[in-house]
Amino acid sequence: MSVQEYLDKHMLSRKIEDAVNAAVRAKAPDPVLFISNHMKKPVPAAITRIKARQVFDSRGIPTVEVDLFTNKGMFRAAAPSGASSGIYGAFELRDGDKGKYLGKGVSKAIKNINEKISEALIGMDPTLQSQIDQAMIDLDKTENKGELGANAILAVSIAACKAGAAEKEVPLYKHIADLAGKTGVVLPVPAITVISGGKHAGNNLAVQEIMILPIGANSFEEAMQMGSETYHHLKVVITEKYGSIGCNVGEDGGFAPDISSVTEGLDLVKEAIERAGYNERIKLALDVSATDFCIGKKYDLDFKSPNRSGQNFKTGEDMIEMYNQLCADYPIISIEEPFDKDDWEHTKLFCSLGLCQVVGDALLMSNPKRIERAVHEGTCNALLLKVNHIGTVTEAIEAVKLAKDAGWGVVVSHRSGETEDSFIADLAVGLATGQIKAGAACRGERLAKYNQLLRIGEELGDDAVYAGDNWRSP
Repeated sequence: MSVQEYLDKHMLSRKIEDAVNAAVRAKAPDPVLFISNHMKKPVPAAITRIKARQVFDSRGIPTVEVDLFTNKGMFRAAAPSGASSGIYGAFELRDGDKGKYLGKGVSKAIKNINEKISEALIGMDPTLQSQIDQAMIDLDKTENKGELGANAILAVSIAACKAGAAEKEVPLYKHIADLAGKTGVVLPVPAITVISGGKHAGNNLAVQEIMILPIGANSFEEAMQMGSETYHHLKVVITEKYGSIGCNVGEDGGFAPDISSVTEGLDLVKEAIERAGYNERIKLALDVSATDFCIGKKYDLDFKSPNRSGQNFKTGEDMIEMYNQLCADYPIISIEEPFDKDDWEHTKLFCSLGLCQVVGDALLMSNPKRIERAVHEGTCNALLLKVNHIGTVTEAIEAVKLAKDAGWGVVVSHRSGETEDSFIADLAVGLATGQIKAGAACRGERLAKYNQLLRIGEELGDDAVYAGDNWRSP
């Protein structure tokens, strides 16, 4: 439906024309106010235009950006992307033309938005998020959003969510809380990346991320102070031991010193925490991303080493023993993707030990069916929510509800291919997840999320609630 067709449908063209003519005849000193009063009611909330373009994510890879227009203005959103994508998540549509952007272009997704999605959504009320998302799902007609592309659908969904908040004249996080049926909002504990490995860095560390969680802070602002100070102390520690070259950073801003074992990295972080004076107030977390180095039914901790000896393969039982020892030696409270995406058996066995929060990433892919199976079988006890794994705001909210109803923790997560869009900050607050993973206290696309959380904290003032010790169940 075109803008003119929408105006005609609601008989607005004639009303607007009559109001303008009346303002001219009356020589109204404030024509806008006069026209508004003459029409006796505001123009109904509606999406009037959607325009998509190709931009770049933080890795220099193309992604989708959308401008969505209503009578309130223009609302922009961009889709993130990851280095690893599972077969159980929503489909990211790429052009596949190796002659342009190495096949990573998104012109097909852009075309789908400008020609198909736009036509379907023009005239819809932006406050009705579930109807907007369902309209796109119905238009796509595939289970994994493979026709229009999850990157196309998600960018529009997020832009519509921002427009809905503006229409209601409430903050974005409040609108999201309303959509989820929540009465309170909570500022999350940040899982701040301090050392990068795996596919995110060029060192030999198999584990993808070592993170710090300032659960002992009294506010989000203090949590970021603790995280920032520890990060900079870590830079000094690494420089002393490995030289300044060890302070190069990975894709998500964590330092990437030339280490090959997780204990080396944990020792560095532990020393930085001690120097910063935050012992006991900062806990540790790992993102193992074990799917990336699972070969057959074994795990190759030397998968990145140029001098692979073949001697560092571990069975699932070996990995459980390793995690057990790490949790005993270090204040680790959360481990993400400790096993392969299809290794339900060892993930469940490890989770049953109750050593820490066990976060499902590639195992779950924010997919409701896989979440339900994991809940039923007791496979893990936390969800890593990546909005591009599921594809719409509405489905993300539903995934969080599933996890929370099961008593799980929820970690709202960034991607390695990020944008300046800070949407997940408001999402974490609005859904009161208690945890957010947005990378290091470094790099603009990561800080966009943390800075937005600081703004939200300031806006809430005395009403701000920081998850802190209640990070799993705020």
